[in-house]
Amino acid sequence: MNWDNIQNISSNIVFGILLLAMTVYWISLFFLNWRNNLTKVGRFCALGANFLLFFILSSRWIVAGYFPLSNLYESLLFLTWTLLIIYLYIEFKTKSKLIGAILLPVILLINGFANLTLSPEMQKSSPLVPALQSNWLMMHVSMMMLSYATLIIGSLLCILFLIISNYQEVDLGAIDKSSLPLYNVLVDYYETKSLSTSNEISELGKLKLLSSLDNWSYRIIGLGFPFLTIGIIAGGVWANEAWGSYWSWDPKETWALITWIIFATYLHSRITKGWEGKKTAILGSIGFFIIWICYLGVNFLGKGLHSYGWLS
Repeated sequence: MNWDNIQNISSNIVFGILLLAMTVYWISLFFLNWRNNLTKVGRFCALGANFLLFFILSSRWIVAGYFPLSNLYESLLFLTWTLLIIYLYIEFKTKSKLIGAILLPVILLINGFANLTLSPEMQKSSPLVPALQSNWLMMHVSMMMLSYATLIIGSLLCILFLIISNYQEVDLGAIDKSSLPLYNVLVDYYETKSLSTSNEISELGKLKLLSSLDNWSYRIIGLGFPFLTIGIIAGGVWANEAWGSYWSWDPKETWALITWIIFATYLHSRITKGWEGKKTAILGSIGFFIIWICYLGVNFLGKGLHSYGWLS
């Protein structure tokens, strides 16, 4: 059995494990009495998938002899791995199981697209073109993948905020957002909604949940924005080394700039304008779709200097 077969089998196992983890997390949202045991199983599955992805990426690096980010398949695997690491870290720090419940479906879709949609030819490692044979490959692309993963998580929380608030203005000023664990607040909300006949108690649980979502989306996007900035700067240095120009308005560069502007506006509105709630959630939600246009859309719909790096 060669390395390609081992990697393919491992990738299929990862897909199955992620499917199981997602199912477990979703069940835990409805069977609250089982949530501790179920989420432990889900977290163990996510850890297993994470180690398998690390094995796949490491083996491709060793066999091919270069950092495994030379094509679309490898970048999707790297994004999946990064999303898992960030989600597991955030869950460990915040004790928030809600992150896994909303993020694992996205991770599963990314992994499924990589393994089930892309042809075997697109999944194979290929020799690097001259422009990719640079030490800046690891710096630029890894920072961009880290930023995509982090900003996707923050943006998903913004979308969840809009869904739960029913796109209505919410007064978050009366709630202390400094120490609200997302999952515990979610549990309180469902329990008060199902057990209490008082609309005031139920609305208070909902308000706490929305306040927590607003707070954590701000924190996570604030973490991802510096990664995006570093990635764009590193890409400019790499472009100058490869093509003699720091910026050429390539479609990928243009949409990376648009992504940067969207999230810079989000942070500016929160830090200097004091916005929160619906207004910033709308900005973060727009950013979710802009990220996917920047990452995949321009590669499928347009041609540019970056196209060879992802699609044949």
